[in-house]
Amino acid sequence: MENFSLILAIVVITALAFDFTNGFHDTANAMATTISTGALKPKVAVAMSATLNLVGAFLSVEVANTISKGLVDESGIRPEVIFAALVGAILWNLVTWLVGLPSSSSHALMGGLIGATIASAGTGAVHGDVLVTKVLLPALAAPVVAGVAALLATRFSYALGKNAGGKAADKGFRVGQIASAGLVSLAHGTNDAQKTMGIITLALIAGGSIAPDSDPPTWVILSAGLAIAMGTYIGGWRIIRTMGKGLTDLQPQQGFAAQTSAAAVILASSHIGFSLSTTHAVSGSVMGAGLGRKGGVVRWSTATRMFVAWGLTLPAAALVGALAESVTDLGDWGTALVAVFLVASSAGIWVLSRRQVVDASNVNEIDEPAGVVTTAIAAVAPPPPSVALSEGLTATIPSPPVVVTSDPTTPASPAAPPAAAV
Repeated sequence: MENFSLILAIVVITALAFDFTNGFHDTANAMATTISTGALKPKVAVAMSATLNLVGAFLSVEVANTISKGLVDESGIRPEVIFAALVGAILWNLVTWLVGLPSSSSHALMGGLIGATIASAGTGAVHGDVLVTKVLLPALAAPVVAGVAALLATRFSYALGKNAGGKAADKGFRVGQIASAGLVSLAHGTNDAQKTMGIITLALIAGGSIAPDSDPPTWVILSAGLAIAMGTYIGGWRIIRTMGKGLTDLQPQQGFAAQTSAAAVILASSHIGFSLSTTHAVSGSVMGAGLGRKGGVVRWSTATRMFVAWGLTLPAAALVGALAESVTDLGDWGTALVAVFLVASSAGIWVLSRRQVVDASNVNEIDEPAGVVTTAIAAVAPPPPSVALSEGLTATIPSPPVVVTSDPTTPASPAAPPAAAV
């Protein structure tokens, strides 16, 4: 019994560690566009997001119940299985953070849980209908729905503000962007924090600490909310850079449209219990907003790497989770070996990240090449009115020609303007 209590404590601590990585991995979902457009300073943005993530964790338990009651058969799950699932999810989160790719923490968790469950109890322990309807279909629909909504919202925003002064419109949309970013943070808390609540609740049920079909206890809700808030405050600056500058260049109107569209999709999915990837929703809305502005383009090279990471998330995390479960099945020493491997791998990834530091001071610097498709689209797409006007004014003021003297000690001077014709 003491040994069982120890493994259960290890599972809870590991689940909160995953929640922490989820926080800094997904900070970009709420605040990348706000930071990239200058609506909020980086540190202020992550502090605001962390606070609202914590508040959002208390608003619903529908997604937590999807994980703890619906995805896998509770009767065939041991605490070691959940521990193995978390190992797969944490390592995938850290690897994608290292390379700056906004992949789905939700799908990493689902993949780890599915792989570990299959390794332990077979494919029959996974509820395929729940997996398809509440995980896979939302994964496909979320970026499309959010992207189309953001594209239309961007065009509407520009149409709404075309008669307003440039600075006044930008200021208004920046204020709106701050409000919409707060809404995304709140929505993120209602969806992603609940996934850790669900996994801890599943561990407590597997360990016999609470009855089957129980809702998450209050201490689980509070601890999960605090863990994801702390991770959010740390700031996943690498992914913030990719989301805010690597996909497309956003103006305040686009940032407002992207965040509002994403928040609506996330809140709707949380209400009906879909284990939605907030990363998919926000990435889709950012790309839609990028395409919604005249002259705006998406860096498809970055988008393609994201799509590949999205496709690999579930199977990669499932494979690691299954392998970890096979080792933990060997006994206590196997569980200890997996724990040592997780700590060592995490430390190694952190050391690699120090070679090229990305933080609040350089998060808006981006060296992403435009790519062939983006360059071609930009060449034929008309620029936005403000850019065209500034370029036109510049073109009407030619630089004066420079007169070069024969005396090297005499500085060159501009030529006198031609005399007016009489």
